[in-house]
Amino acid sequence: MPREHRPARSVRVLLAEDRGMTRSALALVLGMEPDIEVVAEVAAGDQVVDAALVSRPDVALLDLELPGRSGLDAAADLREEVPDCRVLILTTSARPGSLRRAMEAGAVGFLVKDGPVGDLAQAIRRALTGETVIDPALAASALGAGPGPLTARERDALNAAADGATAADIAARLRLPERTVRDHLTSAIGKTGTRNRGEAVRAARHQGWL
Repeated sequence: MPREHRPARSVRVLLAEDRGMTRSALALVLGMEPDIEVVAEVAAGDQVVDAALVSRPDVALLDLELPGRSGLDAAADLREEVPDCRVLILTTSARPGSLRRAMEAGAVGFLVKDGPVGDLAQAIRRALTGETVIDPALAASALGAGPGPLTARERDALNAAADGATAADIAARLRLPERTVRDHLTSAIGKTGTRNRGEAVRAARHQGWL
């Protein structure tokens, strides 16, 4: 039986997905494509940059909800550390706010996980040529949604508050005066229509603003 022909230069892909079965399945089906090679697999966002520095992928597929660091944070990290790597964000819960945040983080694509594998493979190829690849339904909903109400500092403060940190801890982490941090948190709570920091974090994440 003749051996399958592979191009001399396959597209090198890094896959970041915390669910082992999903990650293995994606790696398997993408590996069946004659011009795609999965060169690294990680389960957490804080493993992405190290894996990319070793494997030097052309394209990184990042789950939006990764432990350690989110897919959006990992995308921003890659933009700084491995700027030649194109990033596609994968999600099961597509929200317009998440799309905007992904583009701000340097991603060139935003796709839902339950799409056909052939579409994902094609998206990888298109990303490599410099195209922006966005799920059509998500793009349409994003056009109808206004920009997120949170400022960059308010997002930083909420992200830092997500683990229950005190205002003093957040101030030290962000290198800001504690009073400024409290002002940012109060403003974010008001903009999300919630009663406290925890509710504000959950509401902002639900809207895709974090």
